Amino acid sequence: MEAAPNQATVGHRLLQLGVLLFLLGLVTGFAVPMFVNPRMGLSSHLEGVINGIFLIALGLIWPRLRLSAAALAVGFWLAVYGTFANWLATLLAAAWGAGSSMPIAAAGHRGSPGQETLIDFFLWSLSFAMVAVSVLVLWGLRKGGAARS
Repeated sequence: MEAAPNQATVGHRLLQLGVLLFLLGLVTGFAVPMFVNPRMGLSSHLEGVINGIFLIALGLIWPRLRLSAAALAVGFWLAVYGTFANWLATLLAAAWGAGSSMPIAAAGHRGSPGQETLIDFFLWSLSFAMVAVSVLVLWGLRKGGAARS
């Protein structure tokens, strides 16, 4: 049975994924004028860049978290899902001209019921994921105890 990766290794993986998402956000910025809804495309560009920076920051503090192995694993996957889903939901909304649950960025665009349902699923699920990650990280940064290695 293979040993679980240590926190420094997982932190490094978060750094890699953060730079990847940052790059995807930058590339999305080049495509903004080509989207059905360029305003939503701009949102996707910003989500990629900002969520990439969030993953980079999370990767830097990951070795300092005082959480169980299970909580660390849940936090890692929720963070990866939440950040990439945020970029993807707004990217799909931009490409489809959808995203009516984001009225400012949608700018009056509305997709098919299936498109809107998928985007709403991503938005709701990523919102809960990111709140859970934030709570886990805040709890993991508490004083006392030693960080797991």
